[in-house]
Amino acid sequence: MAGKRFTQADFDRITDRQGTNSIKWDARDQVFGNPDVVPLWVADMDFETPAFIRERIARRLEHPILGYTYRSERFAGSFISWVNRRHHWEVDPEWVVFMPGVVPAVSVAVLAYTDPGDEVIIQPPVYHPFYFCVEGHNRKLILNPLKTINGRFTFDLELLRQQITPKTRLLILSNPHNPGGTAWSAEELASLAAICQETGVRILSDEIHSDLTYPPGHHTPAVTAAPNYAHRIITAMAPSKTFNMAGMSTSILVIPDPKERKTYADLVYTLHVGMGNVFGFEALQAAYEEGDQWLDELLTYLKGNRDYLHQFLQAELPMITMMVPDATYLAWLDFRGLGLEQKALEDFLVTKASIGLNIGKQFGPGGEGFMRLNFGCPRSLLQQALTQLKEAVNNL
Repeated sequence: MAGKRFTQADFDRITDRQGTNSIKWDARDQVFGNPDVVPLWVADMDFETPAFIRERIARRLEHPILGYTYRSERFAGSFISWVNRRHHWEVDPEWVVFMPGVVPAVSVAVLAYTDPGDEVIIQPPVYHPFYFCVEGHNRKLILNPLKTINGRFTFDLELLRQQITPKTRLLILSNPHNPGGTAWSAEELASLAAICQETGVRILSDEIHSDLTYPPGHHTPAVTAAPNYAHRIITAMAPSKTFNMAGMSTSILVIPDPKERKTYADLVYTLHVGMGNVFGFEALQAAYEEGDQWLDELLTYLKGNRDYLHQFLQAELPMITMMVPDATYLAWLDFRGLGLEQKALEDFLVTKASIGLNIGKQFGPGGEGFMRLNFGCPRSLLQQALTQLKEAVNNL
């Protein structure tokens, strides 16, 4: 039965990723100038990809030919069943469009729904590829900065109304938010969508972290919060973050409106990026058919890591504060209390603390003095990094 596989995952196990061309581990010297930093940066996890996914790929490998492969009804069906179980969202099979990754999906959406010179809104600090997906295609980037209220990000809807012009065509939403981990409520999403509906601005909702929302909270797909505007909302999802299979380059878009879907699909066909790969298909189906219990166990472990990190900072490093995420395995940390300039902070973390984090300023305005920490790792690795950070701060 879908989702009921017994797993007994061991998230404490250390798996050596060095020598696998892992960006996170094998590019440390190139990125940080220090090959020994504890890498808590790139948003993949240091847990083993679930056995049921690896076994599904191995079974396919038993056939000796890896030729051109099409996606069966099972591909979309496994996804549809998953989002219905996990997010109470009913998706029609016709709405499903394949893409080899969410970032390529965002880039193609910018090309499909806007023209050079049109305006595209993003909400910083936010996932940094959004910037070049817009500006790299000669579209005008409009920044609608988020506000911080009561320890979480919120939309600045008043400013958004003022910023939208007749040239504004698209808003790219991070839902849940990366790097802040905010799980937007149905009310927040409905208010955002109402403004976009009034002004005719499409919404592209990047929901790649949707499955990683911590109970008792839940993920709200943007389209379910604004059903009257569903014809102008495009949703991007993938199993890559959830099941640690980013290297499979396999994602799904949900585009309910036939005309909008044809516009997108025609461009995918023209660019010839819609084939995918046989192992990605098998991995996605295995994840969505068998992954429920494994994910529940993962969320319990990640919540433990999140809480450990938060409590450690409060007790041992109170000058470093954390936005406690509702979702994701990413923590948005405020280092401004250390009193270091940006370059000095970056050097301190790499050379003194020997930890590798994502620099906050790469997420745009509002990121100066912040860092993004990935706690999707065995707890012992997180403990090692925090111990090194504490010792380095004590020696400042």
